[in-house]
Amino acid sequence: MSFEVGGSGETKSEPNVVPLCDILLVLLIIFMVISPVAQRGIDIQLPETQPPGGGPIAGTIVLTIEKSQRILLNQSPIEKDLLENRLKETYQVRPDKTIFIRADRSLTYNFVLSIIDIVKGAGVETLGVMTTTYETEDSLTDGIEQ
Repeated sequence: MSFEVGGSGETKSEPNVVPLCDILLVLLIIFMVISPVAQRGIDIQLPETQPPGGGPIAGTIVLTIEKSQRILLNQSPIEKDLLENRLKETYQVRPDKTIFIRADRSLTYNFVLSIIDIVKGAGVETLGVMTTTYETEDSLTDGIEQ
């Protein structure tokens, strides 16, 4: 601070803003350096593109749930009670623990979720849900009048 000593006996004080500006500039530089480092995000895995043939990628396991609640594991039918043991056997020797689930749109959420619980209980780490419209032959023939 500066004081003015004059003949009138009054003292005037003025704040010295130079140290304040120095501190502000240092803080500005610190925040500019830290800001890019402090950015946060979510790690995601983007889906892979479909192979040229249009079919599933070789070696993938697809679990299909039909409208009649019939379960197919890579197009071979399997009972719901035997599903967990079969998946444990399959994934015990596989390093890639990924499965894709495809279900008919008319199934209840509760039933599909129960199948997902069985799959997760069998040791599957990555679960993919196929979003393409899936309709079984049963659901295609339901809309046709005979």
